[in-house]
Amino acid sequence: QVQLVESGGGLVQPGGSLRLSCAASGSILSINAMGWYRQAPGKQRELVAGITSGGKINYADSVKGRFTISRDNAKNTVYLQINSLKPEDTAVYYCKAVLLTPAGGYSYEYWGQGTQVTVSS
Repeated sequence: QVQLVESGGGLVQPGGSLRLSCAASGSILSINAMGWYRQAPGKQRELVAGITSGGKINYADSVKGRFTISRDNAKNTVYLQINSLKPEDTAVYYCKAVLLTPAGGYSYEYWGQGTQVTVSS
């Protein structure tokens, strides 16, 4: 029932910017947290940025100062503003939400299918 729909990925030159979005839809009672992860070729999936329902934000050290996470609670949507892109930022970016549904009775982790970000001249 719950779906995470991502958009905003693409091909950009070094130094460019992108804005990723992820909207959660379906029967949702509450969202505890949403965040962005990425997985580059030959590397493990890593947390990029996360935000809790209380507004606590966490960033990976590698993206601090360049990436900004934000949310729109009315739309159940999380955004990731990516500035000063580097080739090493190239990866598949995944959206994750921890949320509660009426049927589940407990908070559960949901993932989007991922969106490709490629940084190349």
